[in-house]
Formats: sequence, C-alpha cells, structure tokens
Amino acid sequence: MRLRHPAGKALPPSGNQRCRPNRPHRRDPHLARLLLSSPPMTLDTFLDPLAFAIVVGGTAIVAVLRGPAHDAANAARALAVLWRAPFDFGPARAELARAERVAHDKSLLAVDPALLRDPDVAEGFEAVAAGAAPDQVEALLNRLRDARATRHAAVHGSWVAAAETAPAMGMVGTLIGLVAMFRSMNDPATIGGAMATALLATLYGALLANLVCAPVAARLRRMSQLEDEARRALVPPFRRFAARETIRPRVAA
Repeated sequence: MRLRHPAGKALPPSGNQRCRPNRPHRRDPHLARLLLSSPPMTLDTFLDPLAFAIVVGGTAIVAVLRGPAHDAANAARALAVLWRAPFDFGPARAELARAERVAHDKSLLAVDPALLRDPDVAEGFEAVAAGAAPDQVEALLNRLRDARATRHAAVHGSWVAAAETAPAMGMVGTLIGLVAMFRSMNDPATIGGAMATALLATLYGALLANLVCAPVAARLRRMSQLEDEARRALVPPFRRFAARETIRPRVAA
C-alpha cells in the first residue's frame, strides 16, 4: 500500500515495505581459504607427552597415596582378569563331587589335594578331613568368602578413586598449560604448544575417567558379585559332605 502526501502525491515505499530480492548466501572466501590451507587433523594432533604425564602420573600417585600401596598394586593386577569368564560354580562343584566319591569308596586320606584347584574347596575339604562339623565348615566358607569380598572391594575402590581423580588431574594440567602460555606471551612460537597442553590435559582426564577407570571399576564389581553369589552355592553340598563324614567311621587308606 502506498501512502499519499497531503498534496496528493504518492510517497515512496518505506524501508520496511520495499520488496528485497532473495539473494543467495555468499561464502566468505577468506574462511574457505583458511579451511583449505589448514593441515589435516591426525592422531599426532592429540598427542602431548606433558599432558599425558600429568594426568596419568598424577592419577597413579593419588591412587597410591589414598591407601596402602598393595591395594594399588592389586588394582593394576586386576586388569588381567577383565577378559576372563566370571567364576563358574560347575568346576568347583565337580571337584567336590570327585573328592566325595573317593572319600566314600576309600577314605578321606585317599583324596589327592593336588586335584583340588579351587582354594575354597581345598580348605573346606581339609576342614572336613579334620573332623569339622557342618556348621564349622559353613562358617569357614563364609569367612573365606568375606575375605575375598573385602579384597575385591579394595580393588574396586581404587578404580573408583582413579575415576574421580582423573578429571581433577586434567584440570591441573590445564592450569599448568595456561600458566606456561601466559609466561610466554612475548614468544608467539611457544604459545600454541602451551595452549595445546592445557586443552589436551582436560581431554585426557575426561577420557581416562569415563573410558578406562569407570568401566573397569564397574566390570570388576559385577564380576565380584557374580563370584560371591556362585560361591554361596558351595555351602549346601559341603554341609551334606561334612554331615556324612561326621557320622561315618573313618577307615585308614
């Protein structure tokens, strides 16, 4: 709609009323040249020995200082069991069944201790051979299971602590990199390396916590729970075995 002058002349359309043609978006040639001239990102781009040493080394030192050194050593050795299958009740129960058959056919003294590979089965059998009552054998198995759960909890706690510490060590590396950057403001050639250390330290801390330590802690905890549940199933057959051997007359081998 055109507005009219009081004298009757038509006024030109205002800026808001003018029709503007749709022009295609023009790319910035300077930005395009910058993107094309930048080197491609490779794995070396994300490697910084100083940031790696700060994050990984600092996390390891804190893990050792938080508790006894042997807990940290056990946590490192626990990495070897991550790829093993969880504890299976079947082989342990088969060992006990073989020992029961030999004891029934001959005597307890005829059982070869070398055939009892599972530590709980071996100690439980020794208790039965020594004349322990069913309640005593059950108490022994419970103590062994509780001791194992305590060791597993210490290992799991070490990995949980590492997952909590790694991001903090990443922030420490970031602060160190920023300090180095500000101290070298007069030398532009060193600013890039210091800034890379600051950023990569944060990245390393996040990756170490969420892709390594936390998954390892969760898997170890789950394996410990499965083993504890499976070993509880050893108690009833051991009680029956101890009850039979308690009332059965002993025969020398």
